Amino acid sequence: MPKVIMNVKLLEMSQNAIALIYVACRQCYSKEFAGDVFSDTSISLEKQEEFVKNIVASGHQSPLEHVKFTFAIEGVSRALTHQLVRHRLASYCQQSQRYVKEKDFDYIIPPVIERNIAAKDEFSKLMATIQQSYTKLLTLMGQDNLCGEIANQDARFVLPQAAETKIVATMNCRELLHFFQHRCCARAQWEICQLANKMLEICAEKLPAVFADAGAKCEALGYCPEGEKFCCGKYPLKA
Repeated sequence: MPKVIMNVKLLEMSQNAIALIYVACRQCYSKEFAGDVFSDTSISLEKQEEFVKNIVASGHQSPLEHVKFTFAIEGVSRALTHQLVRHRLASYCQQSQRYVKEKDFDYIIPPVIERNIAAKDEFSKLMATIQQSYTKLLTLMGQDNLCGEIANQDARFVLPQAAETKIVATMNCRELLHFFQHRCCARAQWEICQLANKMLEICAEKLPAVFADAGAKCEALGYCPEGEKFCCGKYPLKA
């Protein structure tokens, strides 16, 4: 099977993101109606961006929840998405193995296994065996007239976590910052770390006032909060 490449595409983000964050925060401290502030063109975008940067730096993050990003993600494993959906302040729609038949399924090979010729060969053989068993189960259940989704939903029990999947994910800016803090860390599992960095690159390009300095916790803290046992060495431990 051809090597699967992770692909992350921004489908949509909130329009007028800076203005939304700006007026949401202003409403907290002003007797003015946010609807009027939003329509006020006397405050330049540059001033609003500077205001938002200060909001982010101050740690006042609740206004960031009003702006969201929606991503289409493919070329990732079920092992990754099991981790991704643990970020619960988000919305997900994932390709179903119940409704989508996994004939000739693609799979993700971990880099450590791929670099080891013998390990890669063993891994690939196992994937081929699983594919054969999955297909055979569909055939056997078809003989009992268990066709369509009924056969798929039971045959999928043999599919591996390595199986490639596709998912749509929506997160607001506050949750994205939290996601990046944990998943851009060098200690995060390699695949979700790769995904987080791809998402961060998109967010930083589209909304730098919020995401220019986003990333692993150590980036903002200037020290590693993981403790001596887990520190990767990029930043010193807290004094």
